[in-house]
Amino acid sequence: QVQLVESGGGSVQAGGSLSLSCAASGWPGARYRYCMGWFRQAVGKEREGVAVIDTDGSTVYADSLTGRFTISQDDAYSTLHLRMTNLNPEDTAMYYCAARVSRGCAFPWDQSTWNYWGQGAQVTVSS
Repeated sequence: QVQLVESGGGSVQAGGSLSLSCAASGWPGARYRYCMGWFRQAVGKEREGVAVIDTDGSTVYADSLTGRFTISQDDAYSTLHLRMTNLNPEDTAMYYCAARVSRGCAFPWDQSTWNYWGQGAQVTVSS
């Protein structure tokens, strides 16, 4: 059972930066291909994809976030990071770390294919 625990986030003024981290543990014994990523959900809106990273280090970003957000990982199966810059109030949301095992990051925004989710970390951006 993969466990994901987010940390970081908080409050910042528009134009500022924040970082999130996600500590991952409990990976299956065999080293399957996997995908890890970040999703977010604002109040009153559906959860949406932010960025994902594959076993080989390749990344995919939501079109609207390219250039402002950066996803990275310390090394395979370890801590996941999200660096967020030039934040605006529309970025305010609960941010969730997620993982799926035994497949890569093809069709990453189909949330029904993700096996594991963290508890979420709040990011609030004030104008």
